[in-house]
Amino acid sequence: MAFPVGATVTRAELAADPHPALARLRATEPVSWVPELGCWLVTGRDAALQVLRDARTFTVDDPRFSTAQVVGPSMLSLDGPAHAAARKPFAGPFRPAQVAQRFAPRITAHAEELVAAMAPAGHAELRAAFAGPLAVRVVAEALGLPEIDTATVLRWYSTFVSAVSEVTAGGAVPPAAPAAFDALARQVHAGLDGDSLLAEAVAAGLETGAVVSNAAVLLFGGIETTEGMILNLLWHLLRRPERLAEVRADPGLLPNAVEESLRLEPAASVVDRYATTDTTLGGAPIRGGDPVTVSLAAANRDPATFPDPDAFDPHRVNARQHLAFAHGPHFCPAMDLARLETVIGVRTVLSALPDLALDDRQPVAPSGLVFRKPQALHARWA
Repeated sequence: MAFPVGATVTRAELAADPHPALARLRATEPVSWVPELGCWLVTGRDAALQVLRDARTFTVDDPRFSTAQVVGPSMLSLDGPAHAAARKPFAGPFRPAQVAQRFAPRITAHAEELVAAMAPAGHAELRAAFAGPLAVRVVAEALGLPEIDTATVLRWYSTFVSAVSEVTAGGAVPPAAPAAFDALARQVHAGLDGDSLLAEAVAAGLETGAVVSNAAVLLFGGIETTEGMILNLLWHLLRRPERLAEVRADPGLLPNAVEESLRLEPAASVVDRYATTDTTLGGAPIRGGDPVTVSLAAANRDPATFPDPDAFDPHRVNARQHLAFAHGPHFCPAMDLARLETVIGVRTVLSALPDLALDDRQPVAPSGLVFRKPQALHARWA
């Protein structure tokens, strides 16, 4: 058997705690065929960078790409000139300076309002009470949907997540997904004459036919990634009192703590590609058409780049070399908005709740095959 370690890996262990299995693969089979996933799984950082940088050999533009089946072609599922055209209108609005100027005051206001609402109870489940609502409010405003209630946005988002998961597992697109897409389309088109990233993108040349697909991708990423980033960072800090004390004592550490949390547990742990031709990657013979999945979670713990890779160290000097936002032509365009939300959100929680601690009666850890975060994060304070 050419890839004996890959043959032993199960979907269940990758969804629960993937890091031991990923470490075994990275050490012995950095590019391995994993029968249970039906794909080549890339765990070595060098091989991961090779795949992410080379869109000619490893493309997203394939009929099997799950997100495209659910929401249609977008900057997430196109390559070459079509990808550049879909992505270019967002380049300006997502620059760090523009993001900070446009969103920092609103993120701060939303975070303070959410914390003030939950503080008197002395306890909360932080996903439902804080991280989820904050992510929804910000992305709704960014897309020009501020009048849509949080429950409706979350329903669309949950429908898209479920549909992508179903397609990834080999199923068909559920009927609820097209209905949610149509509802989103009506709201997006109604708001294109307002002040939003989508309105600016259309003015900058984004075709109106592509606006809804890209809106769905931004909605999906803006909620899933940011919610996961906030929850994962809080989980890393709250279960390590000494690290939490360091960040409280020196708030300047918080941005690097965000990067270190992303490195250890990226909110999106894998990205999919498809080989366009026969090639060799890390010694593995990949044929044209083969699915190739890059484990960002594994690449981020490659000891050749990150010494003591399983440790959470807010002082790590090269934490920002992680691949949590991917790399190459498909790096996440909204990564600075997600970073800003996470820094402001976590800073607001830690400042307002000085006695914040995990509720030991309801322990939890990040889980998920593709999107990893605590499914519920129960906390308490005095």
